[in-house]
Amino acid sequence: MERTLNIRYCFLLMNEREAIIEVKIEKLTMESLPDSSDTTPYWCKLDFHQCPNCPLQVETTPYCPLATRLVKIMATFQDVSSYDEVEINVTTPERVVSKNTTVQRAVSSLMGLVMATSGCPLMSFLKPMARYHLPLATEEETLFRAVSTYLLSQYFRHKQSQSTDFELRNLKKIYSEIGTVNMAMASRLSAVSTQDSAVNAVVLLDIFAKMLPYSIEESLGDIRYLFLQG
Repeated sequence: MERTLNIRYCFLLMNEREAIIEVKIEKLTMESLPDSSDTTPYWCKLDFHQCPNCPLQVETTPYCPLATRLVKIMATFQDVSSYDEVEINVTTPERVVSKNTTVQRAVSSLMGLVMATSGCPLMSFLKPMARYHLPLATEEETLFRAVSTYLLSQYFRHKQSQSTDFELRNLKKIYSEIGTVNMAMASRLSAVSTQDSAVNAVVLLDIFAKMLPYSIEESLGDIRYLFLQG
């Protein structure tokens, strides 16, 4: 069995410049390999716009694991506007997904994958979703996948005689924490970015993270018809 999961994002920008970013993920840990570089940018230091809910300490973790995995994305899109058009092709072991969209939408999909596999403790819930990554997922698709992932985790907890939460209470808390990380990361990136594509990509992710804790019942009601008739 392959030890790594490779997901390749290929961007064809308006000036016909091609940019390729490949995310290599260790299957056992579901953590992506950081970019190999001799120097790590100062904005990756843990205490640079550190998330207020971060459980890590500078003494043991001098660099933010999430930020270090965004270095190549920041370098690639530092001169690209978020509303520029882009053709994107995403290659996973199972399929190729292609779409014409905006840079912020395309980068948001990539950043969602990278953030989920970054090793950030507050993003660990997203690892199973990253294993079955769905590029450019809609809000409804993401809701379906997030709730399904959470309920499956509760099934496994039940099989291990651990406490369970089938009312989704802790899922709301998880996404509240993720929303805090998103906003802090947007602040970190905006402090060093000359363009808005990466920052707006995080903001798109944050829209869903903010929505889920407060409207989960209403949003799930929209797909109730798929499971119950009448």
